[in-house]
Amino acid sequence: MRPVHRRRRPVAGLLLAPLLAPLLTGCFADGGSSGAPGSGSGPADGARLRIALAFPPSENLSPYGADATLLSRLGVTEGLTRLDGNGAAAPALAESWSQENGRSWHFTLRDARFQDGAPVTAAAVADALTRAAAATPIPTALSGVRLTARATGDRTVRVTTATADPVLPLRLAGPSLAVLSPKAYGKGRAPDPVGHATGPFTITKVNGSASATLDRFDDYWGGRSQASGIDAKFIADGTARANALRTGEEDIAEAVPVSQAASLPKGVAREVPTARTTSLFLNTRSGAFTDPKVRAAARRAVDTAVLAKNVYEGYADRGQGIFGPALNWAAGKREEPAGRAKAATAAEVKGTTVRLATYDNRPELPEVAQVLQQQLEKAGFTVELTVRESSRIESDALAGKFDAFVGARNTMLDTGDPVSVLASDYTCDGTYNLALLCDKEVDRAVAAADAVADPARRQDAVLAAEARILGTDAVVPLIHQRNVLGVATSVRGVVLDPYERAVVAPGTRR
Repeated sequence: MRPVHRRRRPVAGLLLAPLLAPLLTGCFADGGSSGAPGSGSGPADGARLRIALAFPPSENLSPYGADATLLSRLGVTEGLTRLDGNGAAAPALAESWSQENGRSWHFTLRDARFQDGAPVTAAAVADALTRAAAATPIPTALSGVRLTARATGDRTVRVTTATADPVLPLRLAGPSLAVLSPKAYGKGRAPDPVGHATGPFTITKVNGSASATLDRFDDYWGGRSQASGIDAKFIADGTARANALRTGEEDIAEAVPVSQAASLPKGVAREVPTARTTSLFLNTRSGAFTDPKVRAAARRAVDTAVLAKNVYEGYADRGQGIFGPALNWAAGKREEPAGRAKAATAAEVKGTTVRLATYDNRPELPEVAQVLQQQLEKAGFTVELTVRESSRIESDALAGKFDAFVGARNTMLDTGDPVSVLASDYTCDGTYNLALLCDKEVDRAVAAADAVADPARRQDAVLAAEARILGTDAVVPLIHQRNVLGVATSVRGVVLDPYERAVVAPGTRR
């Protein structure tokens, strides 16, 4: 594995590196590329990459929501920082930074240009961060954080938070905090990243939810990409993605179903350890699961061993908590769930009808939901199951239209800080609260964790908050997933990213 580029000032790195150290196997990227910018030194006429993605754009490519990760995975957008293979903040548009005091950080920008030709200036960066902080709903990476940004020179920016934020460089690595050109922003509309981002590839055409075309950005600060462009297709059906890879129609296919992995040619299925946890979220605001005893009965009915062994065919570990074994700082330190209610008996829940839902973009989830349906019905529940495409069901889940929802969540996707995940997913003001949980004890525990700066003590506080959340039975962790990325043997330099923020880099080629 090639060494990743380090920023000049080590102080913040010493603070942040031990905070998140995922257990990775091998390199962050294969084929001799670190996955970091700067490796694009191949021929100018490199072949285009053909990629099959599981999730289509769902929010008009707004960087403030779910589409932020799509833009990041395709190499379109970047922020001031990124996460390296050890989970530490590494340089992206910022080449160095230092902490001025508990609330302020100073970032020095590298010499870079936007895809529309404008220079990346401190004023443009400050404007982009200011707009993200004022967005509604606020990006998940900024959940519970009040942030201001101000240019202090042509290439220097001061970022200040209302309260001390020891993990700000990690937070700024979130895909939703991508820096866009001033031309991307217009009055009364979401920012438009098409042609206005800074990554190695620029979007030239989007065909609804079917496909997108991207060309190489020749002026990319990290070096010219070896591939001349990307032809992306959005294929929700996992078997269809695997078949497209098998027949040579695609070069890369994400989220290959585990049922298809064994049938792929040797060396094509790449197993990637991830921070992704599949969980059962129980609606605490309305319906049957407002009763903690009924939630406890549902949790007790679930057999996670069956899911890991039979549904995921060994490509997963049994659910241990919100944060799985890919984050090795949690190993051996997890606390027992606090304050669980006594479970209702089968006789007490008999005849209780619950509406269970999931999406089919990740092909194992409908099967997981079917197994859960059987397990819950065995415990006395009557279960109505709904399966739809993610963009057509997630908003209904967040609106509380189901009693239970099966979802897969990479806990390090939005920000490298686990406290932010807890704040967005499980607090009263959380923006991605599928369980609709609002518990004062949980909010206090998350706030207490957020106030801790020391890395080891912050980890302990995170696990204490996790125990409090699990004690409500609002979420039942089912499995911790190892993703399968399908990569044709002719492709080199694909990014094997445990955070699922990247697939391609300047050195990705065929």
